[in-house]
Amino acid sequence: MDQGLLRLLGEHERGVLATIRRDGRPQLSNVNYAYDDAQKVIRVSITDDRAKTANLRRDPRAAFHVTTSDGWAYAVADARAELTAVAAEPDDATVEELVELFKAVQGDHSDWDDYRAAMIRDKRLVLRLHVERVYGLAPRS
Repeated sequence: MDQGLLRLLGEHERGVLATIRRDGRPQLSNVNYAYDDAQKVIRVSITDDRAKTANLRRDPRAAFHVTTSDGWAYAVADARAELTAVAAEPDDATVEELVELFKAVQGDHSDWDDYRAAMIRDKRLVLRLHVERVYGLAPRS
């Protein structure tokens, strides 16, 4: 895979997730994310009741787009989605991964107990996008 494009994935924290609707048209969502270059995985916190979640349960194919602020360089990752269980307990594996993801994207939180409770209340889960291919136009070095 093109290292310049993978670097672009790692340099940002917001991107556009594209999933496939039941009728075959794309459904796009702006999301915050963290990219793990060693595993080639993009992680996103999502809720159980959203269209993107239903779309990915039905069809795990997804695309993820990031761009530079000037719009001239971009990367698109074709990926296979994996969904964790929905957060159910303050210390379950999903909540632990959501805490890790929050730290990777935004840093520290002022009240982790409140955050953990919100993850359960919001029915959050982690979307893991396993990057299979990347294309685009890498920034000039």
